[in-house]
Amino acid sequence: MIFYSTKTATLKASLEEAIFNSLPPDNGLYMPESIPAISADFLADIENKSFKEIATEVTATLLGSEITRSEIESIIDRAYDFEAPVVKITPNDYVLELFHGPSMAFKDFGARFMAAIMSYFLQRSNKEIRILVATSGDTGGAVAQGFYKVPGISVTILYPSGKVSDIQEKQLTTLGHNVTAIEVDGTFDDCQRLVKEAFLDPELSEKYNLASANSINIARLIPQSFYYFAAYAQLKKIGKPLVISVPSGNFGNLSAGLLAYRMGLPVQHFIAATNVNNAVPRYLESGSYETHPSIETISNAMDVGSPSNFVRLTRFFNDDWKSVTEKISGAYFTDEQTQKAMREVFGNANYVMCPHTAVAYRGLQEFRKKTNGDFVGVFLSTAHPAKFIDLVEETLGKSIDVPERLKSLLDIEKVSIKMKPEFSEFKSLLMNELK
Repeated sequence: MIFYSTKTATLKASLEEAIFNSLPPDNGLYMPESIPAISADFLADIENKSFKEIATEVTATLLGSEITRSEIESIIDRAYDFEAPVVKITPNDYVLELFHGPSMAFKDFGARFMAAIMSYFLQRSNKEIRILVATSGDTGGAVAQGFYKVPGISVTILYPSGKVSDIQEKQLTTLGHNVTAIEVDGTFDDCQRLVKEAFLDPELSEKYNLASANSINIARLIPQSFYYFAAYAQLKKIGKPLVISVPSGNFGNLSAGLLAYRMGLPVQHFIAATNVNNAVPRYLESGSYETHPSIETISNAMDVGSPSNFVRLTRFFNDDWKSVTEKISGAYFTDEQTQKAMREVFGNANYVMCPHTAVAYRGLQEFRKKTNGDFVGVFLSTAHPAKFIDLVEETLGKSIDVPERLKSLLDIEKVSIKMKPEFSEFKSLLMNELK
């Protein structure tokens, strides 16, 4: 599979180059030169396929010319020992639970696939790499878990100080070994900027083989497309059009859904649901794209003022606003509206949602009211609610159960390196202090 840069179409890369370089040299993003269609026969029988079978078929369709099917099966088997079940909320609304992996967040799907496929390439080339990743919440924990003790890979995670939940912070600051956490006195946008600058710095590139595990890396989008196919497989028998509401921050998750759609997944419509960091919903309304500094909210993993994947979102439609809006609607909500949705679903269905999931639920309900359409709706649940236990319990007025794998983290002391959001300081750290 060949990838091109969104800034310079003549800049091309192979799969391996795109994965390990993360960004093209012109600071664009890699996009597939062509998107192959999933087999019609496979779609016709998809309801009888397991998650691993779906993941294998999607990967083989995209990458089969570069990796043999048996090797793909091995990568998928190594990456996934968990599922992506849909749970009924109302007769026509379902939640796709994406928190059954080791860090209990949807980022596990991308991080574990990346770790497995990078390990596959590294074993062939006998190289070592350093992963740089910025996190606004769950990416860091998923990457830390996914790459922990993977031979040939060291991981540096940047996160905004005081802007992730206690459990999220513990997930990325308590492992040690090949995982280093850097606590930045700033926002997620600052962390993301530092990572991007690092990839473009000649001295750092000379010292390290740098790669990213953020959704700027195309290897994150490929595995995140798996669960869109899995949701369709579980709901196909209902026989209604499918509308999917995606809680959105950096827009990698929605971009993965669009990749699945371009491969042939029959999705009638997508909803880009955000908090008040609403650059993309405003673009969908007006056709004008303007970014702003990020605003802190209770759905902190979506506090992104300048979404990196926006260019991918539009590129799937040849950068034509009208085509984008025919397939995607935008919606954005305040913290108060988010908490109201959490209480509503708990009261009506006895189902506990994290705030990000609540934003997606609210987006689906708004779309249903506007269109009055007869469709089956799916909203993506991105993280286990216990990862936001204080907020969830305060919102619902009750205690919730905390899984043991999260509870055990709370007594472990965090280890992080604190720094200002200055690239010179970050570069010095990478050049002189980190091993």
